[in-house]
Amino acid sequence: MGDTAGANAAPIPVKLVVAGGFGVGKTTLVGAVSEIPPLTTEEEMTVASEGVDDLTGVDRKETTTVALDFGRITISDEIVLYLFGAPGQNRFWPLWNDLALGAVGAVVLVDTRKLEEAFASVDFFERRGIPFVVAVNIFDDAYHYEPEEVREALVIPAAVPIVICDARDRELTKNALITLVRHAIDRTPSAAEAG
Repeated sequence: MGDTAGANAAPIPVKLVVAGGFGVGKTTLVGAVSEIPPLTTEEEMTVASEGVDDLTGVDRKETTTVALDFGRITISDEIVLYLFGAPGQNRFWPLWNDLALGAVGAVVLVDTRKLEEAFASVDFFERRGIPFVVAVNIFDDAYHYEPEEVREALVIPAAVPIVICDARDRELTKNALITLVRHAIDRTPSAAEAG
C-alpha cells in the first residue's frame, strides 16, 4: 500500500529563472525546451527604444520581452521545472526581484560578443545567494571561448558550473537546466546537517 501512495504523489515543482542581458537568447531558450507552448510577453520594438536599448550584435531583433517568459519541462515523475525568463533591459530589472522569489536556481545566459552585460546578472544571483550556472550561448558570428576563459573574464567562482549552450537546441538547453538542478542540490544542506 505504501508503494501506491508514492505513485500518486504530485511532482515537486521547481522554479528556475533564466536571466541575462538584452538579446542573449532567453526567450529562445525557454521556447526550445518547454514541453508546453511557452507564455511570452514579447512586444515589438519601437522607435521609443532607440537610444535606450543597445542593439549591438542583435540589430535584427524586432521584439523584446517586457515582463517574463514562462515554460515547463518535466524532468521525471518526481520533478517538474517551471522556467521564468527575465527581461534583459535595465529598465525592467525591478521585475527580477519578483521573478527570483522562491527560485531554486538560475541560468545566466551569456553572449560572448557582449560579455560585460553578464556582470549584472551574475552579481544579482550572488548577492541573493541563489545558485546559478553560466550558460554560454553559441552565436554563429561570435568567437568561441572555452568555459575557463569565460570564468576568468567574469570572475566566476570555481564552484559555479559553466556550460556551452545553444539556446535553439533542446538537448543542450536541457543539459544546462540539469546542470543547474544538480548544482542547486549540491548547494543545499542535507536534512542531517540542518537538524
